[in-house]
Amino acid sequence: MITPRPGERPVPPLAGAWVVARVSGPSMSPTVRHGDRLLVRRVRAGRVAPGDVVLARFPARPDLLVVKRVHALLDGGAVDVRGDNPLVTDDSRAFGPAVAVGRVVGRLSPRPGRLRPPPPVQPTA
Repeated sequence: MITPRPGERPVPPLAGAWVVARVSGPSMSPTVRHGDRLLVRRVRAGRVAPGDVVLARFPARPDLLVVKRVHALLDGGAVDVRGDNPLVTDDSRAFGPAVAVGRVVGRLSPRPGRLRPPPPVQPTA
């Protein structure tokens, strides 16, 4: 079990070294879309970098497993994760710091290959 901060609920690691995850929902569109199948490699806490697409769990909701992009690294191996779709906020803005449990290596289907880089940030007026 991974516990990023004292007093928070334990975050379970992935069951195996490699897993296949199926995307549910639009939060990472256009990088990945609902129904995409992703190949994910288990990582230890603190072994990801900003810009990586990860499988993550929130200590506030350890039952929820999400696919998000690492926005920032935080103390104790926790990460701030965000979806590529700015209209969906089921990420660290809603649930707080996350623990990355796996790094997405690539898409298996329906369009096999590596994932695109993050979309450009739109300037705000």
